[in-house]
Amino acid sequence: MEQTLSLYKIFNTVAKTGNISHAGKELYISQPAISKSISHLEEQLGVILFIRTSRGVKLTPEGQVLYEHTKSAFDTIYQGEERLRKMQELGMGEIHIGVTTTLCKFILIPILKGFLQKYPHVKITIDCQSTAETISLLENGQLDLGLLITPSSNKTLSFYPYAEIEDIFVCTNTYLNHLKERFPDKEREIDLLSASHLMMLDKSNVTRQHLDHYFDSLSIETKAILEVTDMELLIDFAKIGMGISGVVKEFVTKELETGELMEFPIPFSIPKRIVSFAHHKSATNSTAVQNFLSFITEKKTFE
Repeated sequence: MEQTLSLYKIFNTVAKTGNISHAGKELYISQPAISKSISHLEEQLGVILFIRTSRGVKLTPEGQVLYEHTKSAFDTIYQGEERLRKMQELGMGEIHIGVTTTLCKFILIPILKGFLQKYPHVKITIDCQSTAETISLLENGQLDLGLLITPSSNKTLSFYPYAEIEDIFVCTNTYLNHLKERFPDKEREIDLLSASHLMMLDKSNVTRQHLDHYFDSLSIETKAILEVTDMELLIDFAKIGMGISGVVKEFVTKELETGELMEFPIPFSIPKRIVSFAHHKSATNSTAVQNFLSFITEKKTFE
């Protein structure tokens, strides 16, 4: 096929220029080599493609039919090459990312803001869903990248650590004072936490599962739990004094600095977690994805 394609390219160039000498200069091939190639193609097809004239060569009716098709084919190839060149120059491409709503808002959006300033011609598609769904789609090759809490083990995916996060409990200072007034006999922070109106993400969320594991390890019983699907709601509920929310410390930095929220004191620290980008180990990453991974590697917030 490669040899035949080469013959068609020579034929197409001769037909376009109408002159074997001009075609030779354009293709950097000698005139005898071009004449031999045309003869070879004519033998393969069983037709005469050109007739010689005083000014060069002219297509036969059969040659004209063939040229209409080869011209269209090579024009399409050249257009494809031009599009690829432009994609490389402009950094064009597409990236399909899976992420939870919480990680999307607090981590992915700030990353995308900087990335799109550098690569404005990349199209980003985002699927907001559970971590389990993102992992499943990555393993099935239906996503380019996923942003998720790094699982303890996964042999199918490659991970690019980006940030370290810490789970804490927050409330207003006023709520904590009222809690102490209601339960004056509970002097330990753990006992106060157990007695509080505790607000957490729903049980399908990996953050909730992480906190539940922490509670179980310390034999902490929680009675009144308000479950929501969005960490932003947990933060807002804590701000208005509804209770104590289990949140990620890095997502309430501003509120802690201004004193709008306070970190509820607990006697033990909860193990930190790593947020990573992931892709399938066997995936062939596009230029856009490679550029994105290079970008986040430069911007990652911890070593």
